[in-house]
Amino acid sequence: MWKTYLKGVAMGAADIVPGVSGGTIAFISGIYERLISALGRIRPELISIWRAQGFAAVWKDIDGTFLSTLFAGILTSVFTLSRIISSLLQSHPNLIWAFFFGLILGSVWFVGKAIREKNALSALLIGLGAAVAYGLTALSPTSLEPTYLNLFISGAIAICAMILPGVSGSFLLLLLGIYGPVLAAVKGFDILPLSIFASGCLIGLLSFTHLLSWLLRRYHDYTLAVLTGFMLGALNKVWPWKYTLEYRIDSHGAQIPLVQANVFPSRYEVITGEPAQVLTVVALFAVGALMVVALEKVRLGYQK
Repeated sequence: MWKTYLKGVAMGAADIVPGVSGGTIAFISGIYERLISALGRIRPELISIWRAQGFAAVWKDIDGTFLSTLFAGILTSVFTLSRIISSLLQSHPNLIWAFFFGLILGSVWFVGKAIREKNALSALLIGLGAAVAYGLTALSPTSLEPTYLNLFISGAIAICAMILPGVSGSFLLLLLGIYGPVLAAVKGFDILPLSIFASGCLIGLLSFTHLLSWLLRRYHDYTLAVLTGFMLGALNKVWPWKYTLEYRIDSHGAQIPLVQANVFPSRYEVITGEPAQVLTVVALFAVGALMVVALEKVRLGYQK
C-alpha cells in the first residue's frame, strides 16, 4: 500500500498551500471516487455489522486499510512539510504557484474527460462551478478569533473544501482568519487546539462525504461537471504573478501576504521591481500539466 501512502503525502502537501486542494491530487492519482465511497460507508449501521460479524467485517466494509494508509500519508505530510512549503511560498512564490497552476490546469482536462455525457447542462454546471470557485478566491479575508468553537467550525468547513477538487480548505481557513493559528499549532504540535480542529474536520468529513458519495452515484457526470468548474475557478487563486495589497503578521512577527491582486508579467515587473521569470514560470506550468498526464498513464498501465 506504499503507493496509497505516497498519494496521501501528496494530498497533505497540496492541502497546506492556500489555493490548492488535496481533492485535486486524489482525482489526478485515480483514488477520488474510492476515497469518497469509503468515507461514505462510515455510518451508524456499522455498529450492527460489528456486533454480528466483528471488527474485521467493519474494517473490510469501510475499506479500512486504504483509508488508514492514505490518512497516514496526509498526516505525515502535514507535520513534516508545513515548514518547508511555507518557506518556499515566501521565498519563491511565483514558481510554486506556477507549478500548481499547471497541475490544476492539467487536472481540468483530466476530470473533464471523465464526463461521459457532455451536453448543455454539463457546460452550464461547469460554468456555475467556475463562478462559485472564482467568487470564493476573490473574497476578502475576515479575522475570526481562534476560539475553540471557531476552530471546531472552521475545521468542519475546511475539510469539506479539502476533499473538493479545486476548492482549497487552506484558502477557506485564510478567509476565516484561522489559517495562521492552525499552522502555528501544527508547527508547535499544540495538542488541544489541534484536537478541537481535528474533531471539527471529522464531523464535517463524515457529513459531507455522504452527500458527495450519493451525488456521484446518482448524478455522476453532472457532479464531475461541477468539480471541473471548481478547478477552473480556482486558477484565479494560483495565478503566479501577484501584487500584495495587504499583509498579515504571523506569530513570529513576519509579514505574510493576505490580500493579493493578479497582474500580467509586464505589470508585475513594474509594480514589484522584480523579474517576472516568464520562461521559468511557463516551464513549470508545463511540468505541472505533464505530471497529470504522466500520472494518468502510470495509473492506466497499473490497472492493466
